[in-house]
Amino acid sequence: MVKPDPLLRHWHNDTYLGFDFGHKKIGVAVGQQTTATASPLETIRSIRQTPNWQRLDQLIQQWQPCGLVVGISLQQNGEDNPVTPKMRKFCQQLQQRYQLPVHIMDETLTTYEAKQLLFDELHVSARRLWEVQDQLAAQLILQTWLNHTYCSNFNPASQ
Repeated sequence: MVKPDPLLRHWHNDTYLGFDFGHKKIGVAVGQQTTATASPLETIRSIRQTPNWQRLDQLIQQWQPCGLVVGISLQQNGEDNPVTPKMRKFCQQLQQRYQLPVHIMDETLTTYEAKQLLFDELHVSARRLWEVQDQLAAQLILQTWLNHTYCSNFNPASQ
């Protein structure tokens, strides 16, 4: 039996889950608007290119987020690339399944950025890199969204 995270009770009501969607794996991150911070959570392996809904159900139940953020990959000119329709379908499925707001964030190059950070700067092995790059990419997606959404609206002069 998995023990619940003792910090969970402090994260309810302003918690978001972020996703880096891929055919084989989905990176997941968790963040909160109070601190405007995101952390990598886990990588979920897809089953025959289908999201592992059982594990996603468990994460939604465990973290009880108030919203979801999904990275959408676009070409440099802003048009869809071959995987974008599947990403949009994943967004629709999340919204229909969990009845939560689903926000999209441009995720162009986040997996590349995650790989660079892990491999070049932290010298993570190629095998370990494959295991964690997607959750780090999800963290980058969610952190960027939190920065744009909450930090840009923060005005210390109004406090």
